[in-house]
Amino acid sequence: MQIVAPEIEGYLASLEVHDPQLTRVAAEGESLGLPIINPAVGRLLEALVIATGTRRVLEIGTANGYSALWLARSLPADGQIFTLEIDPERAAVARRHFEEAGLAGRVSVVVGDAARMVHKVAGPFDLIFNDGDKRQYGPLLDRLVSLLRPGGVLVTDNILWDGEVVPGLVTPPRRAPEDTAAIAEYNRRLAADERLMTSFLPVRDGLAVSVRRRP
Repeated sequence: MQIVAPEIEGYLASLEVHDPQLTRVAAEGESLGLPIINPAVGRLLEALVIATGTRRVLEIGTANGYSALWLARSLPADGQIFTLEIDPERAAVARRHFEEAGLAGRVSVVVGDAARMVHKVAGPFDLIFNDGDKRQYGPLLDRLVSLLRPGGVLVTDNILWDGEVVPGLVTPPRRAPEDTAAIAEYNRRLAADERLMTSFLPVRDGLAVSVRRRP
């Protein structure tokens, strides 16, 4: 379902400055049917990295490395991204893209199930991008918040799920009801979580930008 009118999205897309490598990696992801982000989301991630002075990033869900490229190119030279990917073949493709971009030194691809691997990485992180298995959003939340520094930002993708989080809006539903229920519950938890200040944005498929409150 189109969340924002196509004409508006087209206008905003016309304002984007296209990077040849990002364009190529995005086209590859789409051809492979990978769940990659939109350039508008990539630009927002890039802006958040710069605005928050981010040096350490954790990403859940690497795919072919498209979103991590947006994040990595905005980091300082000594910045670091740890990106978790369950599929070894996708991880290998992503590593190749980071090498081609000259950013391999900033990105560590960790292969494994995020539910386990998040307990093997050490915080604090300045920014966490959560774009993995939707049914893991809720179970991972407490651990991700604990890994985030005060004032750090947790960005969660797909919180509108093509509009299906709104009961009855999409009929018949096209998404797995278990995924939709998991995202809707996660959104409720974010809204009520006193550790976080969350803004829900109707950007592409919906983004939640959550700032960890300072003590």
